[in-house]
Amino acid sequence: MAERRYRVLALATHPVQYMSPVFRRMADHPELDLQVAYCSLRGAEAGFDPEFGTTVRWDTPLLEGYSWTQLPNRGSGAQSFLGICNPSVGRLIREGEFDAVLCFTGYRCATFWMARFAARLSRTAFLFGTDAVTLAPRDAGSWKVALKKLLWPWLFRLADQVIVPSSGSRELMLSLRIPSDHVTLTPYSVDNDWWIEHSSKVDRQAIRSSWGASHSGPVVLFCAKLQPWKRPGDLLRAFAKAEIPNGLLAYAGEGPLRARLQAEAGSLGIANRVRFLGFVNQSGLPAVYAAADLMVLPSEYEPFAVVVNEAMCCGCPVVASDRVGAARDLVAPVAEDFVYPCGDVEALARILRAVVSDRERLASLAVAARERMASWSPKENIAATVAAVQIAVSRMRRKTPQVRAIRPTPPTSSAESRKLSE
Repeated sequence: MAERRYRVLALATHPVQYMSPVFRRMADHPELDLQVAYCSLRGAEAGFDPEFGTTVRWDTPLLEGYSWTQLPNRGSGAQSFLGICNPSVGRLIREGEFDAVLCFTGYRCATFWMARFAARLSRTAFLFGTDAVTLAPRDAGSWKVALKKLLWPWLFRLADQVIVPSSGSRELMLSLRIPSDHVTLTPYSVDNDWWIEHSSKVDRQAIRSSWGASHSGPVVLFCAKLQPWKRPGDLLRAFAKAEIPNGLLAYAGEGPLRARLQAEAGSLGIANRVRFLGFVNQSGLPAVYAAADLMVLPSEYEPFAVVVNEAMCCGCPVVASDRVGAARDLVAPVAEDFVYPCGDVEALARILRAVVSDRERLASLAVAARERMASWSPKENIAATVAAVQIAVSRMRRKTPQVRAIRPTPPTSSAESRKLSE
C-alpha cells in the first residue's frame, strides 16, 4: 500500500457503461482516493436518447463499487453550454481538498468552466483532454475548423496535464504545439474481462439460428446507432456488391435511418439476408458479437468507437473506415487491410468478398483480436491516468509556494453516496 494517496475528483456528465468499470478499478488503486461526481444520472436512469430514438437505461451496474455523488443541475440537461450547469461543483472542489480533478465533461458546458475556475482558486491540478483525432467537426462546418485552430492551442494549455484516449488524439495535440510532456495517452478501454467472460458463455449457433443464418454462412455485423454519420448504408451496399454466398448482414442498433435501410435492402434484392435487431442493451451485446464473424464500422465521424474494443474482446474481428479513431490503435495492428477509405463502398465490398470466404483467416483474426486487447485494457488506462495525475500535481506544486499534504480519506461505499445540497 502506498504511504500517500492522491485525492482525485472525477467529474463526468453522466454514468457511462464503459467508464464505470474503470472507476471501480481506480477506486481500488493504492495510490488513489477517488470520488466521482455526475452532472446527471442519464443512462443509470431511464431516459429518451434522441440519437437511438428510444428510451435507454443500461442494464449493467453503473453506480456500484466506487464513491459517487450527483450534482444538482440548474440546466435543462441538454447537450449545450447551459444545459449542463452544476454550480455546486465549485464548492465541492474548494471544500474537498482534492489534489487533482479529472474532468470528462468536455469544455462545451458551463460546469467545465466552473470546475476549472474552482480548481485554480484552490490550487488543485486540473486534467482534461479530448477524444478528437481531427479538427473537423461532425457537421463539416469549415468555420469551426478555423475557430478550433485559433482557440484549441490556448484551451488545452489550461490543463495541468492533457489526457487523450488514442494515438490519433495525441498527435492532434502535438500538431497544436502542446508540449509532448504535457500530453498523456490514457487508452480508451472497456472492461475486457467482462466481455471475454460473457462472450465465452454464448451459444453461438443458437443465436445465429435465431437470426436465420445458415450453419456455414458468414455473418457480418453493424453495431452502432443508425445515424447518418455512422454510414450504415455503405455497409448495406457493400454487402450487396460482395454477393457473399449464404451471407447474412445484421444491424444491432436503432435510429432514424432504420426505415430507409429496410427499404434499400428491398430495392437491392437482399431483404431476406438482412436482419434489424433493434437496440441491444449491454448485457445482450456479448452474444451479438460472439455470433458474428466480422463487424464493420463505416463511420465518417468517430473519434474512437469503443464498440471496436467490445467486439475484439469477444473474438470478433473488425473492419473500419479510416475516419474511425480506433482503426489506428486496434484494427490496423490486427489486419492493416481492414482499414479502408471512408465512403469507398467498392473497397469495402472487396474486403468483405475476400475475408468472409477465408474461414481459416477469420479464425486466426479472432485470436489476434483478443491478443491485441490484452495490452489495451483498464490496466493500461489506469496506470497512465495515475502517471498523468502525478505529473499534474507535481507541476502544480512547482507553481505553488505551499502545497497542502495529501490526506487519504476512508473509501465510501456507493450506498453512502448522496446528492450535494445547494
